[in-house]
Amino acid sequence: MSFDIALSGIQAINEQLETVSHNIANAATYGFKAGRANFATVMAGTKANGVEIGSVTQNISQNGATTTTGRALDASIDGKGFFVGRDPQGGMTYSRVGIFSTDTKGYLVDSNGKMVQGYGPAVGGTLGAMGDIKVPTGQIPAVATTGIAYVGNVSADWKAPATTPFDSSKSGSYNMVKQSIVYDSLGNQHTMSQYFVKTGDNAVNVYYSMDGTRITTGPTGTDDTADAVAVTAANTNTLTFGTDGQLVKATADTPNGITKNLSLAAGAGAAQVDFTVDYTGTTQFAGDATTTTNRSDGYASGAFVGVEMAADGSLVAKYSNDQSQVVGTIAIANFANEDGLQAISDTSWQANANSGTALFNVPGVGLAGKLNTGALEGSNVDITSELVGLMTSQRNYQANSKVLTTESAMMQALMQAL
Repeated sequence: MSFDIALSGIQAINEQLETVSHNIANAATYGFKAGRANFATVMAGTKANGVEIGSVTQNISQNGATTTTGRALDASIDGKGFFVGRDPQGGMTYSRVGIFSTDTKGYLVDSNGKMVQGYGPAVGGTLGAMGDIKVPTGQIPAVATTGIAYVGNVSADWKAPATTPFDSSKSGSYNMVKQSIVYDSLGNQHTMSQYFVKTGDNAVNVYYSMDGTRITTGPTGTDDTADAVAVTAANTNTLTFGTDGQLVKATADTPNGITKNLSLAAGAGAAQVDFTVDYTGTTQFAGDATTTTNRSDGYASGAFVGVEMAADGSLVAKYSNDQSQVVGTIAIANFANEDGLQAISDTSWQANANSGTALFNVPGVGLAGKLNTGALEGSNVDITSELVGLMTSQRNYQANSKVLTTESAMMQALMQAL
């Protein structure tokens, strides 16, 4: 009896050592969860008849340390949850390893080549359907300019120019000139110049030219946003300031001022561009003339240059024209009992009856943990504990071996006595 019990102990300890050795070997594996061998008593009827490894469980709920990688498509989960992958058969697998890349077809895949699951681009504030995430790698089209925002200070120290009337070729006929960029429907870039001319104590006229040619027409039948009037030949905007140095808001009786509607004539193959220049925030104070904002919307077409993941789980595609767009959002899965997941490899699991059904959400919402981008979760193996476990197993092995030695000696002595 004692011989069988000691032998079962040695066999169980060998299985335990396999688990401990596997933990130590994977101490540097991203997303690895340490396993634990659980001993159980072998019963013969109502009597104990040895020991065995009843189960090997993983400590899934304990997170590993975060390691910074700096890679744009690496991510770790700060909290609970799993990344979701779809295998070729349509089965869902769950992992804590956030090493992502795009395949030859542009789909986002994990380190095992499985399709990463997430939500499509938002439409009207609502996320798209959940499924494979595809990153578009072609060019994005050009967008024509619709508005220019200009904010600055036109100096109260300016004097009215001695040279009159205004002539863009004569620097003495204006106080300052500033350039802004305008894009047409094909993405061609044009330069719009604004010439500021002091005309009174609290008034500054602005004249416009496009690519060096004076603008003399605007959108059909309009002049500015405050009052629709016939376009004049001069097409001049008058900025009027109060005694507090602030720009006076336009009224129906004083249509010029805060905003100005202008047009870029249609070029070869391009459509006419109607846009607005907004001077909201511009002031007239003593001192130097300054420009704090000179920003136009619209842009040229751009080629895809790469994709990166944001902290909210969104995938941001970047283009050569300095534009970016969200092409999808990573999904995070949570379970009622994540320790009940069934392991299919060292770093991935499948849902079952013990774990419950997966609950999907975006990172940082509900039970889903937040993302650390440019970082990966390491193993949760505690080397010190594993080494202590090795020494404990060694002592147990020696104790069971001693039982076998003693049993053998007793049997030998008994046989000699007969």
